[in-house]
Amino acid sequence: MNPVRAERGAAAHHMVEVSRDEALRLLGTVEMGRVAFTEQALPAIRPVNHVVGDDGTIVIRTHTGSTLLGHSLASEVVAYEADRIDPVTRTGWSVVVTGVASRVTAPDDVAHYRRLLVPWVNAEMAHVVRIVPELVAGYRLEAAPS
Repeated sequence: MNPVRAERGAAAHHMVEVSRDEALRLLGTVEMGRVAFTEQALPAIRPVNHVVGDDGTIVIRTHTGSTLLGHSLASEVVAYEADRIDPVTRTGWSVVVTGVASRVTAPDDVAHYRRLLVPWVNAEMAHVVRIVPELVAGYRLEAAPS
């Protein structure tokens, strides 16, 4: 890493923690994030699109062969991360939610989320998974006061 670039970036910006409510609100302003889960005893991360429910839950869709789906049938602790960082201004935010993922099975809920969550990939995303936040950490990367 270029030491001049690192020094300039470190001096010009700082991270500010945001509240749980603000973090979930920020998460709701983007459509894409990354879900982290365990696959064969190792961490795995997959990009997915999401919606944030009125109750603060994060909802994603997945396909039948998904490792996450197999685990979420019995409920699994996962992490979900999304951010919006501007590489030019070096400002933005990042949110990480840790919670339990479980499959949504109520037919009305499944139909509702299938309408809201249009897959970004050409695959049959037949299953809906809900992540209930236990821990929510959000940070803004801001320009330091002059």
